[in-house]
Amino acid sequence: MTDGVLNVVLGLVASAISAGLGWLAQTVRRRRRLGRERAFFGLPAAGEALLVVNRQPSAPDVKSVARDDVYALMELAALVRECGARATLTGHDEVRQGLGDKTEFCVGGPVGNKRTAAHLESWLPGVAFVSPPAEAGHPVHTLVVGSREFRFLTSREEPGQRAHVLLARVHLREGGRPVFVIAGQTAVSNHAGARYLAAHHRTLARAHGRDGAFAVVLRVVNARAYGPDVVEFEADVTAAATTRPQPAAA
Repeated sequence: MTDGVLNVVLGLVASAISAGLGWLAQTVRRRRRLGRERAFFGLPAAGEALLVVNRQPSAPDVKSVARDDVYALMELAALVRECGARATLTGHDEVRQGLGDKTEFCVGGPVGNKRTAAHLESWLPGVAFVSPPAEAGHPVHTLVVGSREFRFLTSREEPGQRAHVLLARVHLREGGRPVFVIAGQTAVSNHAGARYLAAHHRTLARAHGRDGAFAVVLRVVNARAYGPDVVEFEADVTAAATTRPQPAAA
């Protein structure tokens, strides 16, 4: 074998080894990333997740679901599938089971989702959705967390409206699965909350830990023009959301 041929062979071998090492490193990184994602969502391979479907409060049919809420559920189902788990859909008024056996994603505020109302009462007592005053001229509830109010703004008050969504991770018990609450003021904000969770779960894990509870408020900007795509982080309200309000003095 001549020196030229030997150099070519050695170059090909070195390239093959480099490509193999690169592929192995990428595979290890993907597996680690997937493992962290599964740990954060409590979704091991072949695990199960419960997607709790809300109703559209403004619709006469009690089984009606808003289009953007359907989109939110589709994105959550894709997230579950990405973790190698299975998703089961159930109506908010049909859930008859406890917590911890399955990861739960609960979509919608307490007005249209009885399961969300129960989660707020049990795990997020500092959160409330308050009916707007009659002069407000719209039916969208104000999100109140502790002493802070996150008011829905109509198109007259801000171009394209402004809505908020509460995104929370609660009921963290040893060996149990978490509950994710996505409670928005509108269906678009529910969709935005689900999309934010899928896209920013690594950021949330870094901020609160893979096993930590949290509650944050997100702001949806100009939903009429941008839908659920333009979302801004409004506030971390974990402490206020998990603190039960003191009863008023007599």
